[in-house]
Amino acid sequence: MPLRLSHLFLRTLRDNPADAEVASHQLLVRAGYIRRAAPGVYTWLPLGLTVLRKIEEIVREEMHRIGAQEVHFPALLPKEPYEATGRWDDYGDGIFRLKDRKEADYLLAPTHEEVFTLLVKDLYSSYKDLPLSIYQIQTKYRDEARPRAGLLRGREFIMKDSYSFALTEEDQRAAYDAHREAYLRIFDRLGLPVVPVNAVSGAMGGSASEEFLFPCDIGEDTFVESDGGFRANVEAVTTPTPEPIDHTNLPAAQVHHTPGTNTIATLVDAANTDQPRDDRAWTAADTLKNVVVAAVLPDGSRRIVVLGVPGDREVDLKRAEATIGGLIGVGGEVALEAANEADLKKNPGLVRGYIGPGLALDAPVLGNEGSTGITYLVDPRVVAGSSWITGANEADQHVFGLVAGRDFGWDGIIEAVVVQEGDPAPDGSGPLRTRRGIEMGHIFHLGTRYAEALGLQVLDVNGKLATVTMGSYGFGVTRALAAIAEATHDEKGLIWPAAIAPADVHLVATGKGDEVYAAAESLITQLEEAGLSVIYDDRPKVSPGVKFGDAELLGVPMLVTVGRGLKNGTIELKDRRSGESHEVPVEEAAAAVLDHVQGLHDVQGAR
Repeated sequence: MPLRLSHLFLRTLRDNPADAEVASHQLLVRAGYIRRAAPGVYTWLPLGLTVLRKIEEIVREEMHRIGAQEVHFPALLPKEPYEATGRWDDYGDGIFRLKDRKEADYLLAPTHEEVFTLLVKDLYSSYKDLPLSIYQIQTKYRDEARPRAGLLRGREFIMKDSYSFALTEEDQRAAYDAHREAYLRIFDRLGLPVVPVNAVSGAMGGSASEEFLFPCDIGEDTFVESDGGFRANVEAVTTPTPEPIDHTNLPAAQVHHTPGTNTIATLVDAANTDQPRDDRAWTAADTLKNVVVAAVLPDGSRRIVVLGVPGDREVDLKRAEATIGGLIGVGGEVALEAANEADLKKNPGLVRGYIGPGLALDAPVLGNEGSTGITYLVDPRVVAGSSWITGANEADQHVFGLVAGRDFGWDGIIEAVVVQEGDPAPDGSGPLRTRRGIEMGHIFHLGTRYAEALGLQVLDVNGKLATVTMGSYGFGVTRALAAIAEATHDEKGLIWPAAIAPADVHLVATGKGDEVYAAAESLITQLEEAGLSVIYDDRPKVSPGVKFGDAELLGVPMLVTVGRGLKNGTIELKDRRSGESHEVPVEEAAAAVLDHVQGLHDVQGAR
């Protein structure tokens, strides 16, 4: 039976909703696919569910193709498994927590690593049971502080998450490679161009990490690529580290009075005026900027960290967040933000605008363990023997010729600056270009972190207990739907790829005569007998302009109009993607529509 718009639970909107900033959010609401229930939470309407289920089915087919088996966990889970792995605390405010009537703690699961691990532990005990890959398509919950962009960053969303379990590195690598190929096939079938990039695993741990990013200007992720084929999320870009410099003959550092130079620009101007060098002018790259940040730990407490970076570089807090936890000895997600006035008042040795890693002054020395209690981390370019102009920890005072490794040390090295256009690729494949993207999927080796925490062991071939190694593979189902809407639309509305459109054909009947609706019904019968699905705009008192506007807004790629041409014995066919239309005789319409729809599927399948 066709979906008749006269009865379909649907109301389209002419104007964009006030809270929608991006095209996918605007169009999905206007076209009646979703409705806002709360910030970051959406109700799915019939057409939206149809598209969503088609995406899910493609994902299922590709998971089954690699031998993965489907399970389904509850979204409401007890505290204990997450407490055993440390993630109950690590997630901080990022998850929804609740208590039952007996005061037992629960959470709405943001991910399901723990219960996947425990399920395998419960059922399997021998190496003969492995390798194994299992998956689910399940709703996840995260308490986003600022949900935005509709389905692209919400508090409730649907993911496919799968996990592989193996005893050998060879089996784990095979599972990883199989998932990678499955993801590329999924994106190809969805008609969504993605770029696999090197990545970091974040709070979930692991290694050999890749993200699948959809290049898009509204994307929250930044990635880089080179002509030589290097691609990585900026968090995973490593800086080619310069060789140490022989500082044997470098003169001792000197403190100079530099009034009113609390910015890099004013410092460089003062240096060139009062302390000019013979060979060239001083530049911002000669200065060492020390940026005070607060690491917000999972329990909400704050730890002050100072980042030492070349003065010609800006700090990228998101990039620093990727590794800061390990460098300061904290598990879980650590957020970084600029230090506030309260933070600075608690640390009076940090003189705003004149902070330095120390000298033979009475001021505390950053980077010397135990001297300040403040962790000092430096950019990889701050190598032993490099000489810098930097703050002297006193107002209106700077140090010239402060040598790394001779005059100051550090507690660790961190990638914390903005990756710039033209920076060298870590693999030597050329200069980097930066792009924006939306994360669609993430695959990585988990190793044994969860197996060790939860006791997942099996008997190996020698009858000895061995810890199982795991891989994790996430795919954002609702996010994919939004990204496709973002990628395939025009000023009139959505344009779905044929594989996931809510119907194969959108048929519009226009006119007042009974013969128009009789011809439309006859054509629908032929199309459905041929296996096509149809949305039928049979609304009798709606103007042609409104019907055509709704047809273009809803985004079915094949539009058919039964109307004025009927008196000449023709029906109009229109390709929503190209806008091209042509008339066909009534008696040939069904075959022509079937041929065109098949062509749409063939084009997408050949990508």
